Amino acid sequence: MRLSKNFTLSEVTRSNTARRLNIDNTPKNEHLKNMQRLITNLIQPMRDELGPIRITSGYRSPELNRAIGGSKKSQHSKAEAVDIQFWSEGQMDNQKMYNWILKSGIEFDQMINEFDFAWIHISLKEKKNRNMVLEAYKDKDGDTAYKVADIVTSL
Repeated sequence: MRLSKNFTLSEVTRSNTARRLNIDNTPKNEHLKNMQRLITNLIQPMRDELGPIRITSGYRSPELNRAIGGSKKSQHSKAEAVDIQFWSEGQMDNQKMYNWILKSGIEFDQMINEFDFAWIHISLKEKKNRNMVLEAYKDKDGDTAYKVADIVTSL
């Protein structure tokens, strides 16, 4: 199933963990609606402007989310979030994608710079989007923590 000009359902639901553990990662109809909104209003416009965007993690069924230790409140399980990477000329350049999102004024709920631009988590809800920008890092105990981003960009 095609979600937009450049993105398919299989791309957003693909999971090596689900395949390995034989977990059904098929979204329900309510998830398809959320996924369509996310791809159409956020990811496809980014793709149109920047070029190919790689979805590294998309929809996660509740069982898959538990298997990977995801948050019980994960927007991935609602099909409202994806983790993405941007490659240009053989180099990962997630900061370019991050800066584009900030500059574009495009609506999003939450954007997280994950561990110094290893990937970007981005989400979009049906309403009441917060345009929240965070940074993920490891705290002194080695646990993942989040802080409001120091938005230092090359805008």
